[in-house]
Amino acid sequence: MLLKSIDTIVYQWIGLDPESRFAAAVHFFLYDTVKIFLLLAVMIFAIGVIRTWLPEHKLKKWMGAGGVWANVIAALFGAITPFCSCSSIPIFISLLKAGVPLGVTFSFLITSPIINEYLVILMASEFGVPITIAYVASGLLIGILAGVILGRMKLERHLETDIIESAHNDDQIIEYTFGKRIKFGIDEAASVIRSIWLWVIVGVAIGAFIHNYVPQDTIHSLMEATGIFSVPLATILGVPMYGSCAAIVPIAVVLFEKGIPLGTALAFMMAMAALSLPEAIMLRRTMRLPLIAIFFGITTIAIIATGYLLNALSQYL
Repeated sequence: MLLKSIDTIVYQWIGLDPESRFAAAVHFFLYDTVKIFLLLAVMIFAIGVIRTWLPEHKLKKWMGAGGVWANVIAALFGAITPFCSCSSIPIFISLLKAGVPLGVTFSFLITSPIINEYLVILMASEFGVPITIAYVASGLLIGILAGVILGRMKLERHLETDIIESAHNDDQIIEYTFGKRIKFGIDEAASVIRSIWLWVIVGVAIGAFIHNYVPQDTIHSLMEATGIFSVPLATILGVPMYGSCAAIVPIAVVLFEKGIPLGTALAFMMAMAALSLPEAIMLRRTMRLPLIAIFFGITTIAIIATGYLLNALSQYL
């Protein structure tokens, strides 16, 4: 029904030539934009309602216990929070203030932007469920392992001394009625869509352009030129960039369809989501440069390794 409606708008109401590239690009843009926003509204509402049953005060207590299990809890907590890398930093600081070990807080900081509900929804609709599951599993694994490694390195000495004073912590326990749960889901969906709608539109527009105007031979030539180094190159290119995965998912889908290996496209997504220059600048207010460099370095290596692994497994996904 949605496809027929878009056909009517593009080819009858606007009157574009169905055989032209421009018409195909407009059709791609309108169809994907409407589909994405519909999926986001419904799924984020449902996930928001489910989140009202998650005891965040208990999650903090479990994370404060330390050990690998605490890293797992922190990574899962990061996966259910709809934050970008910069938005995750206030909670990262709050966890430190609450006494959560540094390595455990890093598991949250890494996983939170890599995995969130709107990214999972977009990926499932564009890449399919098997690839989405592989991406989520990879993101969790990166967060857990990197957090464990950073925790074992005993890097607390590199934290700024005033971090406790500059942080804030709210352990208020909220009791939800059925009506409050529904309202929370509606507010969550509205809040997320308000924060990412522009990124969705930009990402789909770029994807529509690439899909209809960039020849597949050009993509293949670029991949052949970089060869085995395509994964680290894609990761390094993603690090200095900053943007929402709502924008990069449609682009990554088109690049994958044009011939870029799956792991390479997803490594670029992960690097762009989890590591950025604005994030480094914000982190400088809580930690010294050596710790920021170590955090970025370990996470980058983990993303590159995951990209190679996903490229090897892509034939089975």
